[in-house]
Amino acid sequence: QVQLVESGGGLVQAGGSLRLSCVASGIISRLNAMAWHRQAPGKQRDLVAVITSDGSTNYADSVKGRFTISRENAKNTLYLQMNSLKPEDTAVYYCNMNMTFSKGSADYWGQGTQVTVSS
Repeated sequence: QVQLVESGGGLVQAGGSLRLSCVASGIISRLNAMAWHRQAPGKQRDLVAVITSDGSTNYADSVKGRFTISRENAKNTLYLQMNSLKPEDTAVYYCNMNMTFSKGSADYWGQGTQVTVSS
């Protein structure tokens, strides 16, 4: 069984920075694409950033130039460096990892970590 645990969320003033981490544990197979999503109160969950197995990245327009996604496969860990934070970045942030096993692929999600940006 695979578990993802996020950390690094918290309260920060506008213009500040936070670094989120997501560590996978359990029976880890081949790690494919990984991503961060976020969900603000009353809104749908949106994709923030994605990183493929070869390191290619893609970002939502709202975070381009401010957020950086990275991964450390040897540690089964995904990161999100968030700089120049804005109040509109306030949300619960979820990590997502796709893994391939002998019988196919599966998606896993973390429990979420709250990020609150005050103005």
